[in-house]
Amino acid sequence: MTPRAQEIAQLDRLIHEPARLTIMLILDGVSEADFLYLQREGGFTQGNLSGHLAKLEEAGYVEIEKKFKGKVPLTVCRLTSAGSAAFSGYSQRMLGLLNPSTGAAVRICPRSRLTVQADKSAESPRAGRGDTPGSRSDLL
Repeated sequence: MTPRAQEIAQLDRLIHEPARLTIMLILDGVSEADFLYLQREGGFTQGNLSGHLAKLEEAGYVEIEKKFKGKVPLTVCRLTSAGSAAFSGYSQRMLGLLNPSTGAAVRICPRSRLTVQADKSAESPRAGRGDTPGSRSDLL
């Protein structure tokens, strides 16, 4: 098995699943989120989101708190320290797989702690549209 294939095999499969990756990404960007916010932002059905949150909670990646806001039930979710560490490790491993030693400039996206690499030698496809480095459209 090649080193690259070994790296891919070592990805956290729990996080790698697209729906759970979306949940982790959303929760990494905020301190906490209620169930309806996660459902709306991730495009999930209630059952789908509930099932994925249960798996993340079972792994110790997400903490789920059920409470009431007045008489209305409210489910609040947040990453645990283990979940934050697992997501950070997953992100670093994925970025290493996607851009292995290209010599490109690296910067950190502040909310998600993901690194984004920009190849300075390539001409920007956004040239002439007024985008500046560090603008929202430049991040992804």
